[in-house]
Amino acid sequence: MPLIPEEPQIHESAQGPRATPASGRTAPTPRPVPGPRPAAPPRPGRPGPLRPTPPAQRTSRDVTAVKPGPSAPAAPAAAPASPQIQLIPASPEGALDAAEEAVDLLLDSGRTPGDVLVITTGEQHPWADHELSFGEASYWAQHDAGDDVFYADAAVASRAAARPVVVVAVNGGSASAAATALQLAHGRAGALLIVCGDPQQINSVLGAGV
Repeated sequence: MPLIPEEPQIHESAQGPRATPASGRTAPTPRPVPGPRPAAPPRPGRPGPLRPTPPAQRTSRDVTAVKPGPSAPAAPAAAPASPQIQLIPASPEGALDAAEEAVDLLLDSGRTPGDVLVITTGEQHPWADHELSFGEASYWAQHDAGDDVFYADAAVASRAAARPVVVVAVNGGSASAAATALQLAHGRAGALLIVCGDPQQINSVLGAGV
């Protein structure tokens, strides 16, 4: 049967300041391991202690090492993505109504009004007529706000900024004006271009000029 009274003596010799080594001398009291000391503030007139360089910074040697040599080819610039094109057949008399239906479907599908620009090639949209009656400054201020569908005539559409969706109503005007409007709309549309008009005329313009 093991000697139970010896266990506390073994425990005390393993830890505690009163343990005596084999030589018979009292062991010194163990001291805690000192942690890192905070850097002392620099004294006036004397430089402070050197601090390690932050990881985000690089020395001149490191920067030189990562520079490509003169023969390294430059990365090619990413080509801009072309918008998706949707064609809605419509006569010049019905192109504006078709464009209005397209805008309603876009908003119902989750598009915000500020995402949509509508360009007309013939008669202006009634909204544009109404807003222009207050002056061009007020009209273009609503364009710059970018929080609603904006309607522009093909003659001034070049001033309009790009938007994710552009709807073109080919509702009249000359063939050259329609072609210019279609090419302009293609450059302004970020993701989707919807064209309402005569399919033969639209295909001839988009196929040849875009």
